[in-house]
Amino acid sequence: MIDLQNGEITIVGRITDASNATLLAHIDGEQVVYKPIAGERPLWDFPDGHLAYREYAAFLISEHLGFEIVPPTVLRDGPYGEGMVQLWIEPNAEIDVVEISQSTNVKIREMVLFDALINNGDRKFGHILPLDERNIYGCDHGVTFNVENKLRTVLWQWSGDTFTPHENEKIEIFKKVIVDSRYEALLTDAEIAAAISRADNLLSMGTFPEPSEDWPAIPWPPF
Repeated sequence: MIDLQNGEITIVGRITDASNATLLAHIDGEQVVYKPIAGERPLWDFPDGHLAYREYAAFLISEHLGFEIVPPTVLRDGPYGEGMVQLWIEPNAEIDVVEISQSTNVKIREMVLFDALINNGDRKFGHILPLDERNIYGCDHGVTFNVENKLRTVLWQWSGDTFTPHENEKIEIFKKVIVDSRYEALLTDAEIAAAISRADNLLSMGTFPEPSEDWPAIPWPPF
């Protein structure tokens, strides 16, 4: 069993197509992704906090809501200082990620609600990791929880659809857990307040969000 929190990190190499320092590593013989805070590039719209903290906050939300979308993730020290360490998920090469992403798969629908709640600005096809129709993971959640609406995604097939009672319940749970003290150490007060406001807005609308005319609705490139 891999010990993400305490196992020794052995660096294998760098994932070069990532905009921030993203390192492939091993812990207890298992592949992991290690993103040290020291390797983060400053973003003008995220003046406070760290991308690694938002990655971990996204994992906690995924677990709190029972979505199990984000692979096991921890914050810890490593060879290049504190950072995010996440279990590597190798997607099933036999599954067409575009096809399943554009389908009405229940797990994809959960991902859409999850992204709306965490204000995900970077849901690309390459950030969707299907193992089978019931186990679909998502990665790269550093660009989340912004105080402004930044939702950009390739998953718009439920736009305007009414939430089920179960989905409304998940949104209510989100409002309760986001004020937990664990999130206070990861997000700013303004980000937490904005998250609650977004949840209230979703409950008021009663439907999945629709693309905005004020900003790009799809991240570029979409893969």
